[in-house]
Amino acid sequence: MRFMMLMIPKGYENAKPGAMPDAEAVEAMMKYNESLQKAGVLLTLDGLHPPSMGARVTFSGGKPIVIEGPFAEAKETLGGYWIIQVNSKKEAIEWASRCPASDNEIIEVRQVQEFSEFPADVQAAAAGFPQLRANKMRTAAGEPDVQQAACCCC
Repeated sequence: MRFMMLMIPKGYENAKPGAMPDAEAVEAMMKYNESLQKAGVLLTLDGLHPPSMGARVTFSGGKPIVIEGPFAEAKETLGGYWIIQVNSKKEAIEWASRCPASDNEIIEVRQVQEFSEFPADVQAAAAGFPQLRANKMRTAAGEPDVQQAACCCC
């Protein structure tokens, strides 16, 4: 089972463009990331720039509307994520609980929908998308797709 662990740092919604974590926080996070990798559960991870450097695309009446960050209405934003492959939600929560997060950080754990979980008509509609097939085959074979980033939460 694949799970996404979403890092939600409180206050990150107000971070200035180019905001970076301190070296001590990154060092602690790297040790955690290495433990995920050594255990063979880490598939990928990435840190995200603050919302002030992003944009949102909304669709009103089928027309895209671009809103540049920061986003005044944002209450929580993502700072980064990990995707892990474990045997259960309980195990994913155990891994999230080991993270050296600070008092202002929350990790949300969500299971990734697997291609095989969708009904046959949905699988047929998505069958032409090679990335879904690749994910299905990689997951079935138990092969990780590890992409190491500097930090997940930064």
